[in-house]
Amino acid sequence: MNSGLKLADRLDNIVTKAGRAAGWIIIPLIIVIMFDVITRKLDFTRLYFSEITQTSGYSASTILQDLQWHFHALLLLFTFGIGYLANTHVRVDIFREMLSRRKQGWVEFFGLLFLAVPFLAFMIYWSGRMGYIAFVSGEGSESLTGIPHRWVPKSFMVLGFLLAGGSVVATLLRLWNMLFGKQAEKTYAESKLAIFPEQSAAELEAARQAAEQALEAERLAAENLSRGN
Repeated sequence: MNSGLKLADRLDNIVTKAGRAAGWIIIPLIIVIMFDVITRKLDFTRLYFSEITQTSGYSASTILQDLQWHFHALLLLFTFGIGYLANTHVRVDIFREMLSRRKQGWVEFFGLLFLAVPFLAFMIYWSGRMGYIAFVSGEGSESLTGIPHRWVPKSFMVLGFLLAGGSVVATLLRLWNMLFGKQAEKTYAESKLAIFPEQSAAELEAARQAAEQALEAERLAAENLSRGN
């Protein structure tokens, strides 16, 4: 395996681990939403948090609402990369699906090279500027009683787009080897790509056949049981 494929595997590993770790953010996100909704409906908790707001200058409800979109940002931004690697994002490419696998690879390669790479470079640059400006200016929540240090969630944008960029670079390296590599490299690279629609179709067909076999086995078992009785 050449250095390009090794680098692609390393990038894939980083992006996948980051995406899976970020997936756990859904748990505190659910807890924060439920706690915020429930406590706003109870009189004694509203009075209690109102007293805290008067003494500290921070509103628990506002902080919880800020936390919700902070968690949302982390969850979405850190899973863009793994979503692309697993081909779970939305595709509107009915014409691409009619092409051969090699031509689909060419379409993906040029699409990533001339569309995805410039877009991600632009977003990484401007996300970094936004985070820097927020840090220098001491930007905080739009609400005076919310969470300060707005540069922290804005920095998530840079990390998220870097992870998405890692998934794009990994895919480009694999596509290059699939299109121009030796047979062994081509086979390995193609096995690591999840961009081809027939792969999903094959998985669905295998699942359908397994389900039919399970139903047939259940039917035969029921017939044998009825004959025994």
